Formats: sequence, C-alpha cells, structure tokens
Amino acid sequence: MNIDQILDKIYPLSAKSKLVLKENIIEVSFPKHLIIIRADKVEKNIYFIKKGIARTFSTIDDNEITFSFGKEGDTIASLKSYIANQKGYENIELLEDCELYELNTENLQNLFNESIEIANWGRKFAEQELIKAEERLISRQFGTATERYNELLKNYPDLIQRVQLGHIASYLGITQVSLSRIRTNIK
Repeated sequence: MNIDQILDKIYPLSAKSKLVLKENIIEVSFPKHLIIIRADKVEKNIYFIKKGIARTFSTIDDNEITFSFGKEGDTIASLKSYIANQKGYENIELLEDCELYELNTENLQNLFNESIEIANWGRKFAEQELIKAEERLISRQFGTATERYNELLKNYPDLIQRVQLGHIASYLGITQVSLSRIRTNIK
C-alpha cells in the first residue's frame, strides 16, 4: 500500500497539506523479529506498514500476550507516546521483513501547530486508533473465542498463513490446543 492511500484512509488532505506531511515521511526497511517499539520507552516515531505484518504485545509474568496485529496499510504506534509523550506499555514486533513509512512525532507535532488541516488529520488518526482499541476490548470481553477467531479471519484473511499459531492463540486468549479445536470445527 502506498503512502498516499494510507494517508487518505485516515483523513483526506489537500494536495498541499499532503505534500507537506509526506516531506516528513521516510521509507525504511526492517528485518523480521525486530522489536520496533519497546514498552517503558517514549517512542519518537510512528510507522505505517507498506509491506509486512506486525504484532503488538505485552509481557506479563514471562508470558507474551498478543493484543493486536497490523498488516499493509495499518499503523505501528505507541498511542501513549503519540498522544501524551509518555512511556508506552506495549512492544511491537515485526513478524515479517517489513517496508514501512516512518514519521517522527516531534515533526508531526510541529506540523499540527502550523496547519489546522494536518492537525485535523492527526486527530482523526488518534480517533481511529482509539476506536480500534475499543473494538478489541469489547470483543475480548464479550465475544467467545470462536467469534473472535472468525472476526480475525474476516479482518485478516491471510493471517493464518503469515503468523505463528501461538501468537493467534495468545491474541484470542486461549491455548493452541483450543485454537486447533476451533479451527477443526470451522472447516
């Protein structure tokens, strides 16, 4: 997915504002298994996935709990760092070699001060990320593991081929054995 498509998906900008924003975005590549964002650190960049997949997780009692995945067109960000300039609670690992678009949050904050249109884009970005987090929370609290698995397949149809089943089971809050049962019952 190219940067214009990603920016437009968040909030349409005029050609002039989009150009100004794109002047602050660089294309970067990182290898599989890199932890691109670390917990307990103020993250200075947000990323948009051009190609690849990532997972967001936290470690509790030496167990990694996956709570989201990102694919082409999605964002990699610590919202706590982005919004409040505070240390985040999440780790984000690249599950494939990835091509990303990188945007420095300090530069972005400066653009917010210079352009109400870009500031509105930033607000829409935060709103969309908040809604995604809320939807994940509600699904986790009220949906069955089978419902969550079906929702995951709907939103990420190729995820099963691209991600270890252990990460998927962790995301669903179940064991790999339970995931195998769910997958068998769905086929």
